Amino acid sequence: MDTPRYWGVIPAAGQGTRMGAGRPKQYLELAGRRVLEHTLERLAADPRIAGIVVALGPDDADWGRLAIPAGVEVRTVTGGAERCHSVLNALESLGGRAAPTDWVLVHDAARPCLRPADLSRLLDTLADDPVGGLLALPVRDTMKRAGTGDRVEATVDRAGLWHALTPQMFRLRALREALGKAIAAGVLVTDEAAAMEWAGHRPRLVVGAGDNLKITRPEDLPLAEYYLARQFQG
Repeated sequence: MDTPRYWGVIPAAGQGTRMGAGRPKQYLELAGRRVLEHTLERLAADPRIAGIVVALGPDDADWGRLAIPAGVEVRTVTGGAERCHSVLNALESLGGRAAPTDWVLVHDAARPCLRPADLSRLLDTLADDPVGGLLALPVRDTMKRAGTGDRVEATVDRAGLWHALTPQMFRLRALREALGKAIAAGVLVTDEAAAMEWAGHRPRLVVGAGDNLKITRPEDLPLAEYYLARQFQG
C-alpha cells in the first residue's frame, strides 16, 4: 500500500466579528506580516505537508496580497457559511489529488503560533493511529458552568477536560464522510474532532503547547506577537 501523504486545510472564510477590527482577523497585522501569512508558514514548514487548501470567503479581497510560502502548493476554494462547510469544501477539492487514506490536517487561520515541534509530534504520534486526533491542552483552571444572569450554576470537575487546539488530523475519506453526514443531519459541529466523535470515533489527544493560541479578541494580538518573539529567540 502506498504511504499516505499529508495535506493541510485552513478554513479562512470567517469574519472575526469579535475583534471589532473592520477586517477579518486572519488579515490583521502581526509582527510585520498578516496573521494568515504566519499560519501558512508554520503549517508549510514540515516537509511532509504535500499541499495546503485555504477556504476563503466569497468576497475575499485580501488573499491576493499575501506572501505565500515557497516549496508547497497552496490552493484556494470558496468557503461556506460555517467552519464545517468550509472544511468540507476544501476536502472535496482534494478528491482528485489525494488518496482516501491520506491524512488531512485542519488548522485554524488565526493560530499563527503553532510550534514546529508540536506539528512534528502530531504527525509522528498519529501516523499509525486508526482514527487520528488533535493537539490539545489539559485544563488547569477551575471550570464554572453559568446559569441565568451569568451566575455560577456549578463547578465542573476539570479531571479529564482538555482545551481543543489545532491542527486536527484525520483521514480524508473518514473526515469527509463524518462532516457530510453531520451537516446533512443538521448537526453543527464546531471542530473536526466533534464530527468524528459524532460518527462514533474516539480521536486521540496529543499534548500541545499553551502558546498555540487562537486570535479571537483584540488583546490576543499583542500576546501572539510576544509568543512569536519568544519562539524566535528560543
